[in-house]
Amino acid sequence: MKRYGCVGKKLTHSFSKEVHGKLADYQYDLIELTEDEVPAFFEKKDFAAVNVTMPYKETVIPYLDSISPIAQRIGAVNTIVNRDGKLYGDNTDYFGLKALIQRVGIDLTGKKVLVLGTGGTSKTARVVASDLGASQILVVSRKKTDEAITYQEAVTAHQDADVIINTTPCGMYPDCDSKPIDIDAFPQLDGVIDAVYNPLCTNLVLDAKKKGIKAEGGLYMLVMQAVVAVERFLDTSIPREVADEVFTSIYNAKKQEELTV
Repeated sequence: MKRYGCVGKKLTHSFSKEVHGKLADYQYDLIELTEDEVPAFFEKKDFAAVNVTMPYKETVIPYLDSISPIAQRIGAVNTIVNRDGKLYGDNTDYFGLKALIQRVGIDLTGKKVLVLGTGGTSKTARVVASDLGASQILVVSRKKTDEAITYQEAVTAHQDADVIINTTPCGMYPDCDSKPIDIDAFPQLDGVIDAVYNPLCTNLVLDAKKKGIKAEGGLYMLVMQAVVAVERFLDTSIPREVADEVFTSIYNAKKQEELTV
């Protein structure tokens, strides 16, 4: 049996199995690996195709035979297809995040964007923001580096930020009470995107919506990147209305679960 799945370190929060179950007819497993187990898994190549999630989107690149132009630009991979023993890497998060921003109606043209986090999804967010016309993109990290400012710098020197994109796991189940930054520090804010999709609405997103700011969690991004991943896995095409139906179905089911907890 051909093996499909999602590779990550901790996957108890993941909806990927359910999403793929609605998009395609194959067994899709959640594959938890430690850092030490990653090399052997990809050297063995005992899979047809896999998705990759935190914290391995950059780690896997040396094990691949080739990567797509968009993955090369980003420097991170979240989709790997085994083609006759050759591993091909792609980044479908790019298409998912772009679709999410456009769905919410956030215009990045000429905007100052703060990207919270420095991992693989952060790299994706920077390229998406650039491609959507952002005039300034600042990476925010707990530690100051050559490529990132600190959270303290963000709230004191960049209060004119227009859009925040969170790519950190802060606020993700089971740490639902947390939020990565206080949006009260940004009076010009007119858009918030959180890549976290469990819970459906993080505190960051809820805070923004209470202020009338366009904001959305990461479920639509997850579904849309999965759609493109399945297209890569099976060399097929999935109508966008199918993607929207899958999103609505999973959103409603998860919303009901949250209400009954």
